[in-house]
Amino acid sequence: MNFYIHKLGCPKNDVDADYIAARLIADGHTPVNDPNRAESIIVNTCGFILPAKEESINEILSLAELKKSGTLKSLYASGCLTQRNGDELLAGIPELDGAFGHGALESIAIAVRESSRLSKTVKMEIRKLGYLNFRNRFIADNLPYSYLKISDGCDRPCTYCAIPMMRGRFRSRPLDSIISEARFLADNGKKELILVSQEATLWGYDLSGKPNIVTLLKELDKINGIEWIRLLYLYPGQVQDELIEYLADDNKTLNYFDLPLQHVSTEILTGMKRLIDKDGIVELVGKIRNAGKDAVIRTTFIVGFPGETEKHFEELYDFVDENELDRMGVFTYSPEDGTPAEKFAKQVPEKIKLERMDRLMTLQREIAFTRNNRLLGTVQKTLVDEIDSNGIATGRTYADCPEIDQDVSIADNQAQPGNIYDVLIEKVDGYDLTGSIVRR
Repeated sequence: MNFYIHKLGCPKNDVDADYIAARLIADGHTPVNDPNRAESIIVNTCGFILPAKEESINEILSLAELKKSGTLKSLYASGCLTQRNGDELLAGIPELDGAFGHGALESIAIAVRESSRLSKTVKMEIRKLGYLNFRNRFIADNLPYSYLKISDGCDRPCTYCAIPMMRGRFRSRPLDSIISEARFLADNGKKELILVSQEATLWGYDLSGKPNIVTLLKELDKINGIEWIRLLYLYPGQVQDELIEYLADDNKTLNYFDLPLQHVSTEILTGMKRLIDKDGIVELVGKIRNAGKDAVIRTTFIVGFPGETEKHFEELYDFVDENELDRMGVFTYSPEDGTPAEKFAKQVPEKIKLERMDRLMTLQREIAFTRNNRLLGTVQKTLVDEIDSNGIATGRTYADCPEIDQDVSIADNQAQPGNIYDVLIEKVDGYDLTGSIVRR
């Protein structure tokens, strides 16, 4: 049977979808890239914030139309939204044939095999969710990088976040399981491993012997074929000096700090229960910058959290202006069902949230453009991701994570995907960088 998996949400969700695909392939089914050719479709949903939920529902409804063509026999949903709201989806979308929570690989395989129609969501209790140890994984692309999940769930009490209700408590993935999958990815041509989780900095605390994230990075460093290791989702209040020093040192792990700060006002951070205050954030940014001049800091902020006044926002704005962070994303606060912040007083009007997001992103755009202009005439090590039909290579420097950061365009018909080149940056136009390979 031909099947198609529609991936939505974060890279962690994408990895889960690859496990589902591998399980279906083991049963003899065939993956296809075109949903019009599929007899069975699984929509791997996201449930992080309201817009993500709406997108998931809209995609299910859109793909359901393919049943009218006669090719699609069964339509299923999996992922974060179904873990929490699967029964509501089944009740509200009659075209949906089944819903599955996290880790329900065997149940999905049975449903696809039998084209089953289910009336209840198949899922485990969140507190009993284990971690999927590596057995097999489907590689759906020829890109030189791959996401590798190192843990799941979250123990943090952030008042705005519903992730613990969907992913459960924090669970470190065993070291041998991570290493086995990393070797598998290297053997299949992956040159960059991007480590994802809800919180990378806590990895290992619940394992025997209590290894830490640096222990894991050192083991991954030994794998032949891997050139770059990128670590995402560092909880600001948990970043230790040992990790800062390791990322600044000479090894395969890039000096790239993905720090979701969310805000800098101590009053707002307290309301968010972020377990760090403004002084702690300022100290952390200083430590990172002092440890290595090449350190890159990427962050995200939430504007419009309940109780955020213009004064709180100006405090955030001034921090961004003064610190000139390398990469930044901004979200407007979204009240999520069942989270404490949903019931907080002084909810900020949507119009004000959007205005604040626009002001902060306008400031960051100026900072980013200025920083990019400093790259003009410099030589940057660049990993080539792909080549288009015109022979233009698209690559990234160590400072750029795929899908969220910027690219470098290289006009060179000898460039090969997966190779790292010294690239002279010859043109800068906003977020667009253009260069040529330096031949020595």
